[in-house]
Amino acid sequence: MRPVPGNLPAELNRFVGRADELTELTRLLTGFRLITLVGVGGVGKTRLAVHAARNPRRSADLEKRYCDGVWLAELSAIRDPGLLDHALVDALRITDHSGRHPREVLRTHLADRGLLLVLDGFEQLVDACAELVRDLLRRCPGLQVLAVGRRPLRLGGERTVPLAPMSDTDAARLFADRAADMAPGSRPLDEHSDAVRELCRRLDGIPLALELAAARLRALSVDQILRRIDNRFQLLTGGARGELPRHRTLRTAIGWSHELCTPAERLLWARLSVFAGPFDLEAVEYVCVSPDLPDESVLDVLGELIAQSVVVREESPAGPRYRMLDTVRAYGAEWLAALADTDRMRRRHRDWYMGLVTWCELDWFSPRQAEIAACADSALPNLRAAIELCLETEGEASLGRHLTGTLWFYWAGCGRLTEGRHWLERALAPTDRDDGAPRDQEQEQNRDRDRHDGARLKALWVLGYVAILQGDNTAAVGALYECRAEAARTGDALAHAYAVHRLGCLALLTGDMPRAERLLRSALGTYRELGEINSNVLMGQTELALSLVFQGDLDTAVALCADVREICEDSGERWARSYALYVHAYAAWTRGRLGEARALLTEAVATHHTFNDLVGLVLAMELLALVTAAEGDAAEAAVLQGAATRLWQSVGAPLFGSPTFGAQREQCERRATELLGAESYGEHVAEGRALPPAAVVERALAGPRGRSAPPRQLSPGRRPTPESRADRGTDREGDRETREPAGSPGQIGGEAAG
Repeated sequence: MRPVPGNLPAELNRFVGRADELTELTRLLTGFRLITLVGVGGVGKTRLAVHAARNPRRSADLEKRYCDGVWLAELSAIRDPGLLDHALVDALRITDHSGRHPREVLRTHLADRGLLLVLDGFEQLVDACAELVRDLLRRCPGLQVLAVGRRPLRLGGERTVPLAPMSDTDAARLFADRAADMAPGSRPLDEHSDAVRELCRRLDGIPLALELAAARLRALSVDQILRRIDNRFQLLTGGARGELPRHRTLRTAIGWSHELCTPAERLLWARLSVFAGPFDLEAVEYVCVSPDLPDESVLDVLGELIAQSVVVREESPAGPRYRMLDTVRAYGAEWLAALADTDRMRRRHRDWYMGLVTWCELDWFSPRQAEIAACADSALPNLRAAIELCLETEGEASLGRHLTGTLWFYWAGCGRLTEGRHWLERALAPTDRDDGAPRDQEQEQNRDRDRHDGARLKALWVLGYVAILQGDNTAAVGALYECRAEAARTGDALAHAYAVHRLGCLALLTGDMPRAERLLRSALGTYRELGEINSNVLMGQTELALSLVFQGDLDTAVALCADVREICEDSGERWARSYALYVHAYAAWTRGRLGEARALLTEAVATHHTFNDLVGLVLAMELLALVTAAEGDAAEAAVLQGAATRLWQSVGAPLFGSPTFGAQREQCERRATELLGAESYGEHVAEGRALPPAAVVERALAGPRGRSAPPRQLSPGRRPTPESRADRGTDREGDRETREPAGSPGQIGGEAAG
């Protein structure tokens, strides 16, 4: 059977045993919409669930039921119930710019899909998770949920499956299999030996405990391992050989493994517990080093923890990453607390990710944009933890605003608008210290400085930017006007320019082209005076070009975007470049150069898809539909329009609700309907609406379909009149907005910001 789509991780070693449990779980998947697999930590719940979800022996009926995939949502690192919906949106790889609540996004996405959702590690959020699962199952008939945790959700219709430890036979097989991995080429371990059987029994058949013990076979024999761990168990039972509760068995096994570690290994184990998700070697070397764990020893110590199965190494799009299983991480966290070092390590962790984000922002304007996007994706659980620490610690709210504002490239450029807005609004929300209680003069001065520092201004304009892209113009205006006013009052020319820039972007998307031109020229003038150059600045120049295109000045617009493309090619920037390609494609279509327009749009589509930028993607798709209609393929144009219509649902108001942007869609629709007839046009639009985003992109990149008839020229709506505005560039003499502001506080609040 062909594999179904999804995000299940690759199995790094052989799945051993559990034949009866696997058969039973597969059977239950045919009859229940909610199955909860419960058991103690380390008993192998996640491994069994993932293996069952991809089990090649499942029936054809299940394959048909999961036609939209099997998706794993790992929730163990989530502590804030407000992030639960965001985590599922992320796990399902839904890109949504619309400003809708993530729950609504989930409902819409899952409403007509057939898929299996595996929720792993929900117990710390059991109430919120139960409410979410109940809501989605009621509204989404094709959804099936396999929950994995230490307790049931206690919902109606839930089938709870307790997972016991492995049988003696399976446990011995697993231990022998992992032992072979530890010492490849050595004589196979006899899984039937009395020592192996006794060790597996003492470890209660818990897979994690067995794997930790197998990792010790590089230095100890089975008999030595058994004697050491048996002695430890007898201490806990007063010398009796009675059975221990299973959670104590696992804890004892982990503790025994911990005791066998060197002091440096135990110290690193404890310190690694501050990481909330995957981490890389550079993060470890910054966060965990100290005089008793010097930098030059960290790699070797980490390697030993990997060899002992305490740390897992895995490949990711961002390169090699490491992580700890939750049970192992929790044990390390207890030791870190016992050392009274948790707060210091959390601050070091925060500082590392503060530096990482700052570096990523700078390096976004480089050839490494795709790598930066992957790095931010991998770091997201740790970024959440760092932001949380800032927002919950008195006196560090400004650091939280700095973090959330600096991540603008991730929120806006990588399809993370909804989560970005969540954090930006939290960072900008009044704190308990802003409740109006009486304050002394020093408190009032600190509060005023905190409200109007540069981090707050940056978070405000980034929030305005995110809200614009989500179509929430009211929220955008509120944030940008506040940013502009405070920047004028405090003399922050750069923050003022960003606020004016984004107000110009808002005017562009709402169809007020003269105002957009005025504001964008003003912002670009300030950027030049201050020496600011980055992807945002290039976007501003592209947005100015677009405002000129819609006013008929194609020559100036093309020149502006040619400059953007040249800078991008010199710097390796791709994201802003893709928007400049859109403007050039629009100009090429207007001038009848359809092949050139298609080539430009194809490249833009590929780039936007790489960065999950739905705003740029859907704009390029709309224009590509228009070009396709102009080439004479009305049927394909209708399909592309249908696909774009579906994409707009994840962006916001179609074509921003702007008559200017909507004119091209109306023209394409009118022409395609003339050629196809209303009924056929509607059928092709419906075909496009049914296509998933990846299929839409694949179709767009495939190029024009073969045609027997020559293309029929589609006349553009408004022909350019370059002679009327050809002399207008961003440095035109006498343009007052371009000269303002000059950077001094007295010049920042002028009419250009109005």
